[in-house]
Amino acid sequence: MKRILIFLMLTLFSAPFFSQEYRTENNIHYYDEKTNASDAYINERCVLDVYIPKNIKNFSTIIWFHGGGITGGEKEIPEPLKNKGVAVIGVNYRLSPKVNAPKYIEDAAAATAWVFNNIKKYGGDENKIFISGHSAGGYLAIMVGLNKMYLNTYGIDANKLAAIVPFSGQMISHFTTRKERGIDELDARIDEYAPLHFIRADAPPLLLITGDREKELLGRYEENAYMARMMKLKGHKETTLYELQGFDHGGMALPAFPLLLNEIKRVEKLKK
Repeated sequence: MKRILIFLMLTLFSAPFFSQEYRTENNIHYYDEKTNASDAYINERCVLDVYIPKNIKNFSTIIWFHGGGITGGEKEIPEPLKNKGVAVIGVNYRLSPKVNAPKYIEDAAAATAWVFNNIKKYGGDENKIFISGHSAGGYLAIMVGLNKMYLNTYGIDANKLAAIVPFSGQMISHFTTRKERGIDELDARIDEYAPLHFIRADAPPLLLITGDREKELLGRYEENAYMARMMKLKGHKETTLYELQGFDHGGMALPAFPLLLNEIKRVEKLKK
């Protein structure tokens, strides 16, 4: 586990990258026309935005899932990820209580499959797709990345992901999923909706980032620390855990973005 000081993170965040032109396309449906026509809520919520660098090829792509406890929130292209030489895909997904698990996980997988099937058309490299998100979004990212069942539906091996980078994601069953099933908030479960249930040695690189253990939501740091330990015991060679000292659950995202960008650069070098 690596504890990161505030001044170091602010230095990383303020460091310049490079100038590049970008274009944005909004509200692209990631399910097919038949599925959209069959369900008004899918047609409304299951859309994504793309933020793409112009005039360069084979760029990396970040799939970004918003937070909000799976009960709220909207797709976004985070400002700290703009103008960094990478594409960013901001994803909406269906929310509880209008739907229950695993519908929102299935949406996250469908959006990820859309990226795999379409990013090359925009000039991106399908071998450099990174999946990430904050809080509930981090939970969705790691569920799609570790439980291979969801992407297998689309004929995609989750191991094709370049890395999995959840920001303060739950590693046990998500609290909203537990609420849907009548399970108490403090009744920790490692079941089919818990990323911890799907630890495996052959997973893509896993970068776990949380806020300060004393400022985070209930047990969030400890869940991630346990995930890191169990992945390593399982034989996974590329699991890293960062604890961002001084930052709470909401505030930890800002200093976490440079760590995500550094991970992209690290993995890019390995793929050359």
